Amino acid sequence: MADRDDTYEKALKGKKIPILILDNKWHRLFDFMEPDKTTKKLEAQLNELLKKQGRLNSQLKDIKRLKKKLMDGIVELMNKEDSFSERKREESRRLIEECNQKLEACEDELLGLPTQIYQLNHDLMLHTMDMCYQVLKTNEKDIIEIAAWIAQVRVDLKKNIVRKQEKEVANQEMYSFMHDIFGPHVIEIFDMQYNPMDIQTKKKEEK
Repeated sequence: MADRDDTYEKALKGKKIPILILDNKWHRLFDFMEPDKTTKKLEAQLNELLKKQGRLNSQLKDIKRLKKKLMDGIVELMNKEDSFSERKREESRRLIEECNQKLEACEDELLGLPTQIYQLNHDLMLHTMDMCYQVLKTNEKDIIEIAAWIAQVRVDLKKNIVRKQEKEVANQEMYSFMHDIFGPHVIEIFDMQYNPMDIQTKKKEEK
């Protein structure tokens, strides 16, 4: 397992791997196989990280928008010296400080997410490749077996066609010889129960 992973790592070095769960073609792979527990677990974990990243990015934008609004408010009040304006500026400064703390917290959380997302996506890709190649190998084995069966059936079919034709010719010749040996009157008695010529005629009519 370790040797296989090392080989994969070398082959994948510098390659950009798309986020699999966002790729419809990745989901289409499971039209050909059932996702196992590991696949479902990795998919769920990756989905949660992407949701968290999206949520934090949204919060970051909202906080920045609020901070800008507060700073614009302070600028508007800069030339006003009344107590209300002073209290307003102080309140805005306090809120800006809270915004800075929240921004820092969001940025700290976001900082490690790309690495976590990459690693989970990488693990999911390796596991998906393992599953796909298992299915490919199984299918290839079945294809070889079915091809061999088809080839044998073709041989058997050709043999049986020849046997069928030989037996039809044999029946016709035997009947002809019997007719010559025993005479038409005797043969007519037996024809009531069996006549290969009539049977062949009926088969042709049915076709």
